[in-house]
Amino acid sequence: MSEGLDPIDESRRQWMLRGWDDAAEGMTLVISVMRVHQLFLARVDRVLRPLSLTFSRYEVLALLSFTRRGSLPMNKITKRLQVHATSTTNSVDRLEAAGLARRLPHPEDGRTTLVEITESGRELVARATDALNSQVFRQAGLAPEQVRDMLASVSQLRAFLEESTSDPAG
Repeated sequence: MSEGLDPIDESRRQWMLRGWDDAAEGMTLVISVMRVHQLFLARVDRVLRPLSLTFSRYEVLALLSFTRRGSLPMNKITKRLQVHATSTTNSVDRLEAAGLARRLPHPEDGRTTLVEITESGRELVARATDALNSQVFRQAGLAPEQVRDMLASVSQLRAFLEESTSDPAG
């Protein structure tokens, strides 16, 4: 491939050459969204790396910082972040090792573990949020009205995909 050739456009062209016209637009959408995800994640990682945070750990700290008590049960963290329980455990292990969060027994349910943000965790998540807001979230790459339009479309797409994922026949 020559320089300047967009690999996603080339994929679409190849799909159409092979007679898959009815799937070409969908394939282009899927790989475009996946590429945008990679690019956004790289931007977020560049901002968080100097703070010794990953996005997964940042999300846990941010979620905890939004709660009234600064703590949540592990299973609620997993549900609210829509991740696998193993990911939550790994993030909390790392946050705990860094002194940014701690595990506590639940006062009313002995089977449940709470995760609580520490003061150091609160300070770090505030700095990380300021950095992400200024370097990533306020510079999404589209004009505000385009962001609103994109959010509406992505919201519809996400709802469809979540529904089709939860459907045992789909």
